[in-house]
Amino acid sequence: MPGVLSTLANAASGLVSSLTQRDWPDITGVHIGVACVAVGQVVVISYHYIHRTYCKPIPIQKEENKYEFMEGVLTHAKQPEGMALLLAYLYGTWAFKLMPESYYSFAGGVSLTHLAAQLLITDALQAFLHYVEHKASPKFYQISHKPHHRFLNPRLFDAFNGSFFDTVCMILVPLYTTANLVHCNVWSYMAFGATYAGWLVLIHSEYAHPWDPLFRRIGFGTAGDHHVHHKLFIFNYGHLFMYWDRLFGTYRNPTTVKQFNEGI
Repeated sequence: MPGVLSTLANAASGLVSSLTQRDWPDITGVHIGVACVAVGQVVVISYHYIHRTYCKPIPIQKEENKYEFMEGVLTHAKQPEGMALLLAYLYGTWAFKLMPESYYSFAGGVSLTHLAAQLLITDALQAFLHYVEHKASPKFYQISHKPHHRFLNPRLFDAFNGSFFDTVCMILVPLYTTANLVHCNVWSYMAFGATYAGWLVLIHSEYAHPWDPLFRRIGFGTAGDHHVHHKLFIFNYGHLFMYWDRLFGTYRNPTTVKQFNEGI
């Protein structure tokens, strides 16, 4: 027993020594990036409160989803599989220098080309893996994506309410793959993170947004489009864009779903 304890102590000491001597990158970039995402979430939640309270929005589904607003906010903030796992990914990949070198650069500003590329590639990968989760293995679906599908009539605060495996497969894998395909600077990475997180939350809204008709015409994902997936399961695997579903014949327009309200 003393020999085992001595071995463990030596291993722990070696790990601590390795970590303390490591050439860690400046963590400022990821701090600012996480702050940008947090501010974006505050803006989205504030918009949602004003929209639902004062603007008489149209509920997407005929069976309206009623709940206490603060309960929704607290539920959203306390999602371990969503928020905690994403934070671990962001800080871990940054601190251990797993991101391409360009991500650590503050030179230049936000590149709209890089921003668009990140959004499109991430969503394409996410749509593919989303389809795979549904179709590849019933057992994997049960432990990965099905927990999120208990929300047949989702609300805005259900966006990151999923399982560990679902978050890894459908969010972290596309994010890291995209990072290695699009070599942008830290500002474009921040802009992407805030836009991506905000958009994912908005498409789970229980109400139609004022911009939805325009977005639907140009192929951007809307709350109505995503409600189709939650209600019918076999359509609209994309999130931010509906291009992939239209290309492969899995798109369903929310205005044609009988369980949904007119005017969405």
